[in-house]
Amino acid sequence: MEEINKRIGIAVVGLGVGEQHARRYANINSCQLKLLYDLDEKKASNLAKALKSEIAINYDQILQDSDIDVISIASFDDAHYEQVISGLNSGKHLFVEKPLCNTIDELKEIKKIWMKSKGRLKLSTNHILRAAPLYRWLKEQITTGEFGDIYSFDGDYLYGRLHKITNGWRGLAKNYSGMKGGGVHLIDLMIWLTAQSPLSVSTIGNQICTKDMNFEHCDFMSSSFYFKSGLIGRITANLGCVHRHQHSLRIFGTKKTFIFDDMGPRVHHTSDPHNRASPILIDTLPKNKADLIPFFISSVLEDQNLNEHTQSMFDVISVCTACDRALQLKSEVIIDYV
Repeated sequence: MEEINKRIGIAVVGLGVGEQHARRYANINSCQLKLLYDLDEKKASNLAKALKSEIAINYDQILQDSDIDVISIASFDDAHYEQVISGLNSGKHLFVEKPLCNTIDELKEIKKIWMKSKGRLKLSTNHILRAAPLYRWLKEQITTGEFGDIYSFDGDYLYGRLHKITNGWRGLAKNYSGMKGGGVHLIDLMIWLTAQSPLSVSTIGNQICTKDMNFEHCDFMSSSFYFKSGLIGRITANLGCVHRHQHSLRIFGTKKTFIFDDMGPRVHHTSDPHNRASPILIDTLPKNKADLIPFFISSVLEDQNLNEHTQSMFDVISVCTACDRALQLKSEVIIDYV
C-alpha cells in the first residue's frame, strides 16, 4: 500500500516556461515538487518560496537526488541534449520542452541510451498543441474518415516576436533553427493528425528580416514534405513576421477542408459558392503550456508502455533535422528516421 501511495519526486530545470511546469506539478496530488533550478538563482528562490519547494545549486544535485523520479527540462534548447543524456543515465523519467535535441547524432545517442531501460524510463516532449481541444477534435474527425483522404497539409508558424530571436540565447546559439524552435509544433501536428510520416523533404529559406541584426540563421524557412500516400505537406517557420504570435493551418481532404487563421477555425463541407464554411466553436489552444504533464505523470504512476509515443517524439526530431539538412544542401533529402 505504501508503494501505491508514494508521491513522485519532481525537479524542474529552467523557469521560463518551466514555471508553468512547476505550478502544474505543485497542483497534482501524486507529485511532490522538490527542486527547482534556473541560471537566475533569484527567480528560482522566489518560485521555490511560493511553491514550498527548494532550489538546486546545479543540475548535478538533481541527478544525484534519489528522491527525484521525474525531471522537467525547460532550459535553453542547446542545453537539452546533455541534460537528457545525463538524466537518462541517472535513471530519471524526463519530460522535455521542444526540441528534444538539435542534431541527428544527438538523437541517435538519446535513443540508444533510452532503449537500455527497455521502456522503464518514460521520455516525452512537450508538443503542446496535442493538448488543444480543437486538435483533439480534428484528430478524431480525420481518424474516423470524416475528411476523406488527406492530400494536403499546409501550416505556418508565425512567431511575431523578433526581439526574442535577436536578443538573448537564440541569437548566440550555433545550432538554432526556426524549424526546430517553432515549426516543430506544426511538424508534430502533421504527423500526429494524419498518422503518416513523410519520406523526404525540400527546404528553402532567407534571412531578410534579421539581415542587419545579431542572428546568423535563416529567419524564414519553408519546407515541402512528400509522403508515400501522395500527401504533400508544406510548413513555414516565420520568425520575423509582422504578425501576432499565432499559427495557421489548412488541411485538404477529399470530403472536407479545415482552415484555421485569424478568422478562427472552420470547415468547408462543400464547394458550392452559396454555402459558407461552418465555424468550429472549440478552444484553439490548451489552457496551459503544461497541460500534457498529467498524461505523463499517469504513465509514470501506472508504468504505461510509452514506447510508441516516445518513438513519435524521435520521428519529429528526425523530420526537423532533415529540414535543416535540406536547407544546407539546397536539395531534397530522404528523411533518416532514428
